Amino acid sequence: MSLIWTQIIPLIICTQMKINIDDKKITLGDFDFIKKYPYKDLDRNDEDIRTYTVGNKKVPSVTTILSTTQSKEKKDGLRKWKDKVGEKEAARITNEAATRGTEMHYVIEKYLNGQGYLNLTDKGATARNMAHVILQNMSDIKIVYGTEVHLHYEQLWAGTCDLVCETDGLLTIGDFKQSNKMKKEEWITDYYYQLAAYSLAHAYQFDDVKRCIILMCTPNLEFKKFVVDEKILNKYQDLWMLKVKNYYDIVEKNVEL
Repeated sequence: MSLIWTQIIPLIICTQMKINIDDKKITLGDFDFIKKYPYKDLDRNDEDIRTYTVGNKKVPSVTTILSTTQSKEKKDGLRKWKDKVGEKEAARITNEAATRGTEMHYVIEKYLNGQGYLNLTDKGATARNMAHVILQNMSDIKIVYGTEVHLHYEQLWAGTCDLVCETDGLLTIGDFKQSNKMKKEEWITDYYYQLAAYSLAHAYQFDDVKRCIILMCTPNLEFKKFVVDEKILNKYQDLWMLKVKNYYDIVEKNVEL
């Protein structure tokens, strides 16, 4: 079936796009969306901590494990920043960034799934332009297998990865990040942990991941791509498993108290 994109799309991407759809494949622009893996949604619970329901058990999210096992140095750094700008201003900056990031992700997800979406508010325009910058820097991606993919590793952790795709013939997990200012590689180790967790979960449920990418954009449209090759990924997979053990040690200790 051949369809024509009829919803309003900013010229930074295109004015019309042809979409070909069959039961298992969507061809959109320069890449194919192929339903190779039987991904299934998990129920997400945002109560005291974020969990996903796997089978009959609520398991911690990747972000829950990261926040629980956060180093004292990182906690102290966050505390100093809040003291410097004030609690109210810190909350405003954090909430604004989170809203912008959610909107940016939504624009990218809708585009990759061949759907139209347009938020005409000022905040929507900023996030949309950021999404367009990221999309323009995805020319090396020729096959997309899924977006907003729910994954779990046994009943130890679960999470949602932004993108499963293929780059240079390698199964790849992608992560879209908004940042108030561009980050250096040494500042984003938590992102590497996230990707390690998703890659292990994908290998447990489906296939081994050989590469991960982080596509980052700032509100002033500065872009940077971080590539996590297999060697680095394996290193962070080992470190992630130590974090998971640390998390469950903390949980067990709190239960005993």
